[in-house]
Amino acid sequence: MKTKVELYAAIRRDARAEGLSIRKLADKYEVHRRTVRDALGSAWPSPRKKMLPRRSRLDPYKQVIDEILRADLDAPRKQRHTSQRIFDRLVAEHEMEGVSYSTLCEYVHDRRPKIRIEAGRAAPEVFISQSKRPGVEAEVDFGEVWVNLAGTMTVCYMFVFRMSYSGKAVHRVTASCGQEAFLEGHEHAFNVLGGLPTGQVRYDNLTSAVAQVLGFTRGRVENERWTAFRSHHGLEVFYCRPGLSGAHEKGGVEGEVGRFRRNHLVPVPVVATLAELNATIDEWDTVDDQRRIGSRAHTVSESFAIERPLLRPLPDDRFETGRVFHPHVNRHSLVCVRMNYYSVPVRLVGRKVRVLLHASELVIFDGKTEVARHERLIARGKPRLRLDHYLEILLRKPGALAGSTALEQARQLGTFTTVHDAWWAAVRKAHGEAEGTRALIEVLLLHRGMAHRHVVDGIATALSVGALTSDVVAIEARKAAHAETGMASATTSSPTGPVGQPAELPPLPSLTERRLAALPPDSRPLPSVAAYDQLLRFRPPATGQGDTP
Repeated sequence: MKTKVELYAAIRRDARAEGLSIRKLADKYEVHRRTVRDALGSAWPSPRKKMLPRRSRLDPYKQVIDEILRADLDAPRKQRHTSQRIFDRLVAEHEMEGVSYSTLCEYVHDRRPKIRIEAGRAAPEVFISQSKRPGVEAEVDFGEVWVNLAGTMTVCYMFVFRMSYSGKAVHRVTASCGQEAFLEGHEHAFNVLGGLPTGQVRYDNLTSAVAQVLGFTRGRVENERWTAFRSHHGLEVFYCRPGLSGAHEKGGVEGEVGRFRRNHLVPVPVVATLAELNATIDEWDTVDDQRRIGSRAHTVSESFAIERPLLRPLPDDRFETGRVFHPHVNRHSLVCVRMNYYSVPVRLVGRKVRVLLHASELVIFDGKTEVARHERLIARGKPRLRLDHYLEILLRKPGALAGSTALEQARQLGTFTTVHDAWWAAVRKAHGEAEGTRALIEVLLLHRGMAHRHVVDGIATALSVGALTSDVVAIEARKAAHAETGMASATTSSPTGPVGQPAELPPLPSLTERRLAALPPDSRPLPSVAAYDQLLRFRPPATGQGDTP
């Protein structure tokens, strides 16, 4: 079917080439003679007349709605009319009938901004396109995301660092949006990008960087650790205006937060740890580098290849992003950090330790020695205990093991398995509650020097043959370790066995021998019997063979 423009062109061509009359042209193309006259008059069809607006049952009330909206201009922001309130007033005060709520909402949505413009309260917002130079500017923001973390729906925070020229973005999800996560996100982004932007990095007024906004100016009082961090890296910062207007000043990263969340975090990701999620996010970032932003001619990776050589090099030394605390260890062998409790070895009870708090974990030091490392808790008032920290005291108090919180958490994490439980039940039945539990604790001490899976294999083997001693578990665990590395089934020549013969295993020390080896060396002198030599002077002389002395 011809369009109207094509029809006009055909009519004009036949009239010009064949000299056909208006009647013959109308018969040929089966149109009205008025259409032929219009085509001969202009190559473009005349625009269709606009239809008069349809009458609506809302028409008698439109003036009243406009008056309400004008009055709202001077009302407090939180006490202005909603569409529902306007609808209720029209029904109650003007007896409105037959008007649907959706019809009224459409009218209010259309008229409210126009009334503001008519009153001079607002002007249409205009955006000015920006051209970015490679390697110069970047933008930073946090976004809220939900994660199914270890079976629990948890709100987390996604740090985003985006280069303005190429659109290259680095994402990292953390348990909090505190200063530790803010600084660690920067360090991760700098390492991925391989350098630093030479110009400004745009931020909103998050408390990790800004301690105080000075009125309506661009002046800011910065957080001291943030000032030290950006001084260490030589960052030039630009703080956007507060509120929605400031979001438009870093619209690239604002849009990137939503794009990444919609494309990669829907449906809600199911992970065991945040480290697992962040490893996957790094892979997604690599895939996203092959996309094109809008109508750009180059992909993100091609554009970043241009600005990568222009970035400033990273500093030689690393800035410590973790926050340092110095809590005391209470009598439960716990330290309190940010209203959560974490266990340390019982030998540290009553002492002060140093805690280095990161975005997703914390490390505890006794002096310069690391004594514990925990995944950071998100909810407040929760404990995180490690059973290994309490084994020494449980040797003296074996009855406390069965109902301990540390044991319950070990079961939840899977470090205390059903194999442990089965061996514990068997050894308690054979040796009694106290001695059986002490034997279990001796087995748990093996985890400190051997891989978890090897100890579990050793327990299972010992249980299968009815050997209920920790020494047998240790021997079987070492056999499992040697079998895994191939030492017990070597088929090539070796210093300890001929070709084709398995190499002999070195003798395995018993648990008693291992305990003695762990003791400090004995520096005492050897005993001497020289003092007893003086007794030889009183020995009676021999009388002869068979005589009694």
